[in-house]
Amino acid sequence: MHPSALLDLGTELLRSVLRFDQPADALVSAFFRQHRQLGHRERHALAETVYAVLRRRLLYQHLAQSGSGALERRLLLLGWQGGELRGALSPQEADWLARMRAVDPAGLPDRLRHNLPDWLAQPLREALGEDEFGALAASLDAAAPLDLRANAWRTKREDLQAALAAAGIDAVPTPYSPWGLRVGGKPALNRAEPFLRGDVEVQDEGSQLLALLTGAGRGEMVVDFCAGAGGKTLALGAMMRNTGRLYAFDVSGHRLDALKPRLARSGLSNVYAAQIAHERDERIKRLAGKIDRVLVDAPCSGLGTLRRNPDLKWRQSPRSIEELRAKQAAILASAARLLKPGGRLVYATCSLLGTENEDIAAEFTTAHPEFAPMPAAQALERARVPRAGELVEGDALRLWPHRHGTDGFFATLWERR
Repeated sequence: MHPSALLDLGTELLRSVLRFDQPADALVSAFFRQHRQLGHRERHALAETVYAVLRRRLLYQHLAQSGSGALERRLLLLGWQGGELRGALSPQEADWLARMRAVDPAGLPDRLRHNLPDWLAQPLREALGEDEFGALAASLDAAAPLDLRANAWRTKREDLQAALAAAGIDAVPTPYSPWGLRVGGKPALNRAEPFLRGDVEVQDEGSQLLALLTGAGRGEMVVDFCAGAGGKTLALGAMMRNTGRLYAFDVSGHRLDALKPRLARSGLSNVYAAQIAHERDERIKRLAGKIDRVLVDAPCSGLGTLRRNPDLKWRQSPRSIEELRAKQAAILASAARLLKPGGRLVYATCSLLGTENEDIAAEFTTAHPEFAPMPAAQALERARVPRAGELVEGDALRLWPHRHGTDGFFATLWERR
């Protein structure tokens, strides 16, 4: 496709994404389905450019003020991640773009360097301090690596690493998860033999650590309360060595449908997926007091995944966070009823905000004296996670992209007395 036509399509796509009425990844996927004439390189260029604009939106909007023509086209040019644009730009556009690329961001206001909305930047700066806040902001401006999880029910990490190497995919062990491998670039994993035979799943290392916190074992009754597409469900099933009974609950049947092919590929037969109407569903009541382990990966802002989903910082707001807090507290309280004495409850989010994390955990502990807080470091050490002390703040797991190379995660756990 001629670069000029590609820029026109990119402008159309970016205009749709910047309405912020739907997730960016869904809009990009739908756009590519509508424009099947686009080749792999063209799709890659458009997708990466859209995400670059979302990551640096404040900076690019500031620079775009000096240009002319459609705003979305100017933003697209500033964030362009494809090849040479020669022949697609007018002499005036080429001159303007060269001048904008020569601007040193170090001389610009702080918010144009960190590219976070004020309501998000303030609590993160307070939590981390000025220097670490800068490091976090820089890490969120970069794309996330591709993390994989070895299916421990079927293979060992070192054997998977060798099998991937034989398929032309270089991977190195992740520093914390005993199951994890990290891959550079974006290889065609879904065509590799280890993937097809169910030995590997794509899963961020932080998400793997959440599953490990549960301590799920052979023959137990376990619930993944907000299972979604089942990434942690599959990790739990492998931890349980395909024994016991593992319930995957979610209010979204569509998300649970995405678990079916992954479950079939994994070889696990101890998983029972079920859609529930709400956290007080009759299915939940029937299991009250019978469960050994419950993982609540609660609906949250997703702000720990900004490397992958940079649109979330523009789509979320203080009001939406407050609405989520009420939902998180209700889900956690309902899930807690499932535990039998001695059972373990894990509450987790992929949020960076204390209001969704420590505050929710503290409120639950105060309201439920029958649940005793447990130190996350101890649970991680029992799960053979190396350097577990690096991953905790107080009794909770606290993962930061700039410190740990994972998505941002929080998790805390209790034992029912």
